[in-house]
Amino acid sequence: MANALEHAPAENQQEYDRDRESLSIPLLSSGLSQRSIPNSSSQVAIVGSHVCPIESLDYEYRMGFFVFFASNLVLTLFASTLTALVAPAAAGSGIPEVKAYLNGVDAPGIFSLQTLAVKIVGSITAVSSSLLVGKAGPMVHTGACIASILGQGGSKKYNLTWKWLRFFKNDRDRRDLVTCGAAAGIAASFRAPVGGVLFAFEEMASWWRSALLWRAFFATAVVAIVLRALIDVCFSGKCGLFGTGGLIMFDVYSANISYHLVDVPPVLALGIVGGILGSFYNFLLDKVLRLYNIINEKGTVFRILLACAISVFTSFLLFGLPFFASCQPCPSDATEACPTIGRSGNYKKFQCPPGHYNDLASLIFNTNDDAIKNLFSKGTDFEFQYSSVLIFFVTCFFLSIFSYGICAPSGLFVPEIVTGASFGRFAGMLLGPHSNLNQGLYAVLGAASFLGGSMRMTVSLCVIILELTNNLLLLPLIMLVLLVSKTVADVFNGNIYDLIMKSKGLPYLETHVEPYMRQLTVSDVVTGPLQVFRGIEKVGNIVHILKSTKHNGFPVIDEPPVSQAPVLFGIILRAHLITLLKKKSFMTTPALTGSNAFKEFSSGDFAKRGSGNDENLDDIEFTEEELEMFIDLHPFTNASPFTVVETMSLAKALILFREVGLRHLLVIPKISCRSPVVGILTRHDFMPEHILGLYPSLVRGRWRRLRIRFPRLAKIF
Repeated sequence: MANALEHAPAENQQEYDRDRESLSIPLLSSGLSQRSIPNSSSQVAIVGSHVCPIESLDYEYRMGFFVFFASNLVLTLFASTLTALVAPAAAGSGIPEVKAYLNGVDAPGIFSLQTLAVKIVGSITAVSSSLLVGKAGPMVHTGACIASILGQGGSKKYNLTWKWLRFFKNDRDRRDLVTCGAAAGIAASFRAPVGGVLFAFEEMASWWRSALLWRAFFATAVVAIVLRALIDVCFSGKCGLFGTGGLIMFDVYSANISYHLVDVPPVLALGIVGGILGSFYNFLLDKVLRLYNIINEKGTVFRILLACAISVFTSFLLFGLPFFASCQPCPSDATEACPTIGRSGNYKKFQCPPGHYNDLASLIFNTNDDAIKNLFSKGTDFEFQYSSVLIFFVTCFFLSIFSYGICAPSGLFVPEIVTGASFGRFAGMLLGPHSNLNQGLYAVLGAASFLGGSMRMTVSLCVIILELTNNLLLLPLIMLVLLVSKTVADVFNGNIYDLIMKSKGLPYLETHVEPYMRQLTVSDVVTGPLQVFRGIEKVGNIVHILKSTKHNGFPVIDEPPVSQAPVLFGIILRAHLITLLKKKSFMTTPALTGSNAFKEFSSGDFAKRGSGNDENLDDIEFTEEELEMFIDLHPFTNASPFTVVETMSLAKALILFREVGLRHLLVIPKISCRSPVVGILTRHDFMPEHILGLYPSLVRGRWRRLRIRFPRLAKIF
């Protein structure tokens, strides 16, 4: 931000020297002084050796604030309007949606071409609008969108298809591609290729195998090479802030670091406090998101107005806070120009006189990456005041909560690093005289503890922070603080992404099994009438069942005379049935067709559809004669579905369902004289809300993980 005081018109200093004794000069915290001139209503301000009219300074600051306010509002308005009207699925970070998809929840529109375009443009404008949002989450969603579009062979809607990609048109390969895309997104946003692989393994993927490991590693390696090449191209400074550094974003600890056993207790305390703050952050964010959901459900206009209101509040807050910080003289041993000239640096001048800087403005009027670098910097123990760091921490803590839920692409990763770094820096300033660790190192550990307390990741966060700071000597301390913060935070609530998925209604299956599930069998939770098809079924029956139900899979049963007794042949999907009805390959008499049925179909007809390409039964018209005809379902049925006996433990069935990545699990009877299939288990049947709704007595008696609860506080919110 340009300094208005620097260019204010100067007056003749000697003209006021003879009146010096009669002037009242109350000093301002910003380094300005104000004079009252006898027999005159005008006032002036002294900035160094310059004397400026107060009216001129007020005008300069008013214009500066107007430009700051207007640019932020326009960018936020553009991002929110684009998201609300074109692709609402692009709002937020996208990590919860990608995580839910990799768990088996295929939400509509999350990987479409419109979502990809809005995610890229919207995240750029949202981050540029001074909202405290990050780019890491949108980058993960962007990588997942690109991978999904490649997995479906491009976009038929826009005639962007590639035949050689048709081999990936199945659930497993597309899921693997999306996992690699998520890993590439983290690798690109933090320039941490190994951290990206571990992030996809620890946080994103529900199913993992060795082949996926090297594929994700290859994807992140390519990202690292491309980034390195682009940085070399932009190293001259023609690409803005992108090419000013290498792959290491915060290379502030390349020197050796020494710490001793006496430094462990402060690090443990930092982890405990970080875990408490992280869990409290999750609690507040969950409540704010629920409130925002109520507002957003009222319509598009309310979504845009909410985003604009947050932008206005952010502009007033960020521009006004630096006025409460006092100016500091530039250090004599500063490693860069003081005050800083340009868009980044440790020494922002703001309203200070020449030779001074505003430490709070140095944190606020910088990019998030530069603010993190300023807090991580070593040898800067006296460049920030206690009050400035504390104000910055509180501001980041609450602004990141209020900024996330608006209708615009926004991430949480970078804002949490900024918040945690300011918390750690403040703790380092308090413990500085009693510790061998410098304040910048405390900022790194504070960022790790806050991330661990909020996101509950350990290995991937540890590697990402190590790749950001470029020092393996930090490994023991970061490991310790992450484990402590995660353990403490787990006592209070779940991780941030699980809470967001729950608030959005995404049915995510947890890795752990609730103990009360061991008391139930699969037959205890199977509900609703079971819709089945015979091996050779009448067209009218198929159309009626498809229109009257929303089931996605249907058991296929053979009965005499096709078989000697009723027997389960397999399961057929709704999409495949609609494909058969669309082709209208019907028979006038019920008879087996055998392999001749495949002559009219290709493998592409039954491939997994891309986003928004589901077939609609209402688009197919049938005559009365066609409804009385028959279809042989045997050639198109999955004859080897996963099945469980009705007496199997529900806990074991959940483990099978989740680890294999199923959408349907058929339940067969224990006694052969009954119907060959008892029911179908879907994701809905394993959700705690469904089970506890069927058996309310388990609510009180069920074992819960050790968590501290605040009933009075919950009632207030």
